[in-house]
Amino acid sequence: MNNEKTVERLVRTAIIAAIYAVITLCLAPISYGAVQFRVSEIMVLLAFFDPFYIGGLTLGCFIANLLGPNGIADVIFGTIATFISVYAISFTSKYIKNNNIALIIASLWPTIFNGLIIGWELNYLYQLPIILSMLEVAAGEIVVVTIVGVPVIKLLKNKYKRLLV
Repeated sequence: MNNEKTVERLVRTAIIAAIYAVITLCLAPISYGAVQFRVSEIMVLLAFFDPFYIGGLTLGCFIANLLGPNGIADVIFGTIATFISVYAISFTSKYIKNNNIALIIASLWPTIFNGLIIGWELNYLYQLPIILSMLEVAAGEIVVVTIVGVPVIKLLKNKYKRLLV
């Protein structure tokens, strides 16, 4: 019984990692760069419902960045930014009792962490203006995760409750 549950969760983690990486790579022209709309980032909100998704999301980001155009810096710093974001999302779900408010607050963590870390990374790699880079990355994150992602996740939660528990 316990082994079945472990295998199921590991498979789910692998699937999440694969979906994140494939979406990112298929939409590469808008997933990387100064202004990025990484559609796969909607998935980071899964960590709000189950901290076990942190591993799959971090692994998916690692794979996408490993195969992406920004090299080892993105593999390291992009993956760290995603890990910090999904951990903060999971943490927020535990400590704010109103789920609607908590989900919105949680959705802002990727905007903050990716804006700062990836904005700095793009400044380092391409000598782009640091403040502008941070704001551009943050803008992409807020559009994808908060404006689009929160309603999508709420819809999925109502439709597929078993997946999000």
